[in-house]
Amino acid sequence: MAKISVLVDTDIVIDYFNTGRFSALFDSPRFIVYYSTVTKKELLTKPGLRETEREAIEAELRRCRLVPISEAIASRYSHLRHRYSSLDKGDALIAATALVKRLPLLTRNKRHYRMVQGIDLFGE
Repeated sequence: MAKISVLVDTDIVIDYFNTGRFSALFDSPRFIVYYSTVTKKELLTKPGLRETEREAIEAELRRCRLVPISEAIASRYSHLRHRYSSLDKGDALIAATALVKRLPLLTRNKRHYRMVQGIDLFGE
């Protein structure tokens, strides 16, 4: 069976840590989970984060694949920020990552991304 690649938004990782939701995604060999640099930043710079929480986040992220910001992602980010002025900077970077890498995006905040032309929201 072919593996399914998916880019996860920060909210999905937070739900996984807080409630175990999405464990079928993170714990299944069927999926290859990717995340953006902005997701790593958002997770690791949370105010009040304890060292044990930081270590748990870093351990989980090592099981996934980081998509670093490339020139193509930076360029698409700039285009998205210009075209969709209401799109948050972090969301624009995640959307740019999904578009450039041609990965479906799994998010609970679909309303943040629906206006982005060409984005594939996982499960829709």
